[in-house]
Amino acid sequence: MADCVSKVELCISCKDLLDKDVSSKSDPLCVLLQKTGNSWTELGRTERLNNTSSPSFSQRLKVDYHFETVQNLKLGVYDIDNKSKDLGDDDYLGGVELTLGQIVSSKTITRPLQLKKDKPAGKGTITVTAEEIKDNRAIQLELEAKKLDKKDTFGKSDPFLEFFKQGDDGKWQLVYRTEVVKNNLSPTWKKFTIPLQTFCSSDLERPLKVDCSDHDSDGSHDLIGSFTTKVSEMEKAAHGSPVEFDCVHPEKQKKKKGYKNSGVVSVKSCKMVTQYTFLDYVMGGCQINFTVGIDFTGSNGDPRSPNSLHFMSPDGLNQYLSALWSVGQVVQDYDTDKLFPAFGFGAKLPPDYQAAHHEFALNFNPTNPYCQGIQGIIEAYRMVLPQLRLSGPTNFSPIITHVASIAAAAAQTNTASQYFVLLILTDGEITDFDQTRDAIVRASRLPLSIIIVGVGPADFKAMELLDGDDGKLRSTVGEAVARDIVQFVPFNKFKDAPIASLAQSVLAEVPNQLVSYFKMRGLEPPKPKAAPKS
Repeated sequence: MADCVSKVELCISCKDLLDKDVSSKSDPLCVLLQKTGNSWTELGRTERLNNTSSPSFSQRLKVDYHFETVQNLKLGVYDIDNKSKDLGDDDYLGGVELTLGQIVSSKTITRPLQLKKDKPAGKGTITVTAEEIKDNRAIQLELEAKKLDKKDTFGKSDPFLEFFKQGDDGKWQLVYRTEVVKNNLSPTWKKFTIPLQTFCSSDLERPLKVDCSDHDSDGSHDLIGSFTTKVSEMEKAAHGSPVEFDCVHPEKQKKKKGYKNSGVVSVKSCKMVTQYTFLDYVMGGCQINFTVGIDFTGSNGDPRSPNSLHFMSPDGLNQYLSALWSVGQVVQDYDTDKLFPAFGFGAKLPPDYQAAHHEFALNFNPTNPYCQGIQGIIEAYRMVLPQLRLSGPTNFSPIITHVASIAAAAAQTNTASQYFVLLILTDGEITDFDQTRDAIVRASRLPLSIIIVGVGPADFKAMELLDGDDGKLRSTVGEAVARDIVQFVPFNKFKDAPIASLAQSVLAEVPNQLVSYFKMRGLEPPKPKAAPKS
C-alpha cells in the first residue's frame, strides 16, 4: 500500500525571462520533474501564459512529499510555440534543480534560472512557494459581471478575473485565473472548483483580492477594476440571491468625483464540496481489477527469430515480459485476490489454426482466463507462445469491448467498489482504428482506464491520437470522450531506465482517472469496514 505521505502544492512565478520570440515576449510554461535513478520523470506542468517575461502561474504543481527520501526536483521553463506536448521542440528559458526538502523547509525560495550548470539564463529568476495540503474541501464558484468599462478602442472589453489570497507575509498570491470572455461587458464565466486550501489556505476569513482585467494578446492586460472580499462573504450567495461587488479602478477613483465603479461583479453561486483522493477510495475498499491483452500479430516477427519482439532472450525475457512485469508489479498491490484475466489477440490457435482470434484466453481456458499474479500471466505466456501462429489484423476493439462489458456490470452497483485497468501490450500497427475510437468513447463513461504500452521501434502515431492528450478523442460520429482514460507509453523510451520509472509514467494518470470517474458519478468512497470484534 502507498506509504502515508503528505501532499505538497507548489506555486511558481518567474521574473525577467529570456525573450525567444522575435516580435513579442516568450509564451512560458513551467514543468516539474523528479529524479528516479538516473532519469527524470515529469510530475506535472503549469498552464502556458502568452507574451510575458514575468509570469505568475495559477496552475499549482502537486507532489507527494516522502520525508524519508531525498527527492531531487527540476523545474524547467519553456517558451511554447506549438500544440505538441513534447518539449523537445520548444525553446528552453532556463531551469533550476532543488530538493523538495529545501523548498518545504524554506516555504518560499527564489533562485536564478540556469541554461546549464553555471550558465545563468540572463537575469531570470524563479520563485517557488510550498504548501502542505491537509484539507479535502473545495469551493465551487460561478461569477458574472455587469456594465464593465470598455477598454478597447474598436470593440468591447475581453474580461477575465484573477483571484489572489493574502499570504502570511501580507503579499498577494495568485490562486486562480478564469478564462477570457471575448467582446462582452456583461460576461458570465464558467463555474470552477478549486481546493479550499489553495484558494484561501482553508481560512474563510482570509482577505482575497479579485482583479477584473481586459485581456490583450500582447500581454499588456488593462485593469478594469478590483475588489476585496473573503470566502465567508461569498458564501452568502445562496438560494438565487447573488452577492455583488463594486469593481473599482483606483486611478479613476482618485481622479473622478462621484465615481462609483467600473462595473459590478457578482457571485452567482458559492458552495463547499468534498474532494476525495485516490487513497480515500482505495483505503475505503475500492478494488482495482487488472486485465492484460497481449499482441500476437505477425508484425511482431516469428518468435523463433532473434529479431522478433516475442523472441525469448537466454535470460527468459523480452520487451513484452519486461513491460508486463514492471507495470504489473505496481498494480497488483491494489488487487486483493491477485487473479488477473489475461488475453491474447491476433494469433491462430491449435489444433486447427484456422481463423485469427481477436481475443483468446492466454491460458487457453476460455471459461476461466484468470492467472495467479503477474507470475501466472508470465507462465501462461511462456507456455502458449510456442503453440501460436502469429497472424493479423491488429484489432483492439474486441478486447476493449469485452473488458468494458465487465466494467459496465460493476457500474450497475452504484457504489465506488470496483475499478478496471486494461493493459494492452502491442507493437502498434493498429487495424481497426475507428472501431477502437468508438469503443474508447463508450468506455469513458465506465470505471475503466486503458494503458497501452508500445513495444518495439514502430511508428506509434495512431496510439498517440488515442491518448488524446493534445486534443479530445472523438468517436466516428463526433462524440467526445467523457473523460481521458487512455495512457500511451512507448517502451523504448524506458528500455535503459530503472524498472520503476516505466511503471511511474504508465500509472501516473490512473489515480486521477479513477477519482474523475467516481466524481462524475457522484459516488463517495466506500466506508472502510470495521475490524471484527474478537
